[in-house]
Amino acid sequence: MTWSALLFSMVLLATMPNRAAHAQNCAELGTGQKLPVVDNPKLARDTQLLCSTRFAVLYSALAREPLWVAEHLDTAMIRAAMQTPREGEFHPDTRITPGARAELQDYVRSGFDRGHMAPSGDMPDRQTQQETFALSNIVPQRPVLNRGRWAEIESAVRNLALRTGNLYVVTGPAFHSSRLSAIGADRVLVPTSTWKAVYDPRRQQSGVYVCHNVARSPGCSHVSVAELTHITGVDPFPALPASAKQTCMALPLGHARTATKHARRRSKRRVYYRW
Repeated sequence: MTWSALLFSMVLLATMPNRAAHAQNCAELGTGQKLPVVDNPKLARDTQLLCSTRFAVLYSALAREPLWVAEHLDTAMIRAAMQTPREGEFHPDTRITPGARAELQDYVRSGFDRGHMAPSGDMPDRQTQQETFALSNIVPQRPVLNRGRWAEIESAVRNLALRTGNLYVVTGPAFHSSRLSAIGADRVLVPTSTWKAVYDPRRQQSGVYVCHNVARSPGCSHVSVAELTHITGVDPFPALPASAKQTCMALPLGHARTATKHARRRSKRRVYYRW
């Protein structure tokens, strides 16, 4: 190695974030310093917490994808992201052992997009943007959803963060079917829906977007955090009191009929959004 190459490597190492220290502080990405909780023991099997610079992932070796991805957005972060050109290359996450992770080949000719859970558009620089392209942050998503309504929701949440100054966001897949499909040799599970939970600490309100992961006209709706937890077994904001999870805040993008309103139309029995 030449002296110039060695010097460049030393400078690069000196300027990189201390990942070991960050891993210990991963809880800072959750409300009240608490990351999301998986209440379903079967779902929680064979999971691994992965702390990246700007987001945290609970990765499932059974599903070969994340169960949740947590972010803490603020105005400065989003403004910097708006100035950062979108670029990145998908790659397997080397923090996960081969045989327990998704590979690039799993998505080839699958008919599914590699759908970001923590969007690259949220990230304030090229390094953090590239981290979002790890397959540990990706789920199989229908192209019509990923490039359409889902992209609109991601943009709406960024705009909301600019207005409020501070948002906690947790995103993940839902598997609500007795006959789940999978793609690739590694059998990456295809979610029936994807969801994005939002908590606004200024207003102390929360809400969830849910979108069907279907090939034609994917419907989206708004539900409460309490309902999300009931259906998926994931509590995105365990530090919040139950009262902050019972109703869905007014979320930007659409006025879709919420599960709560739908339920009120049915007497004596509760009806949930079809996940």
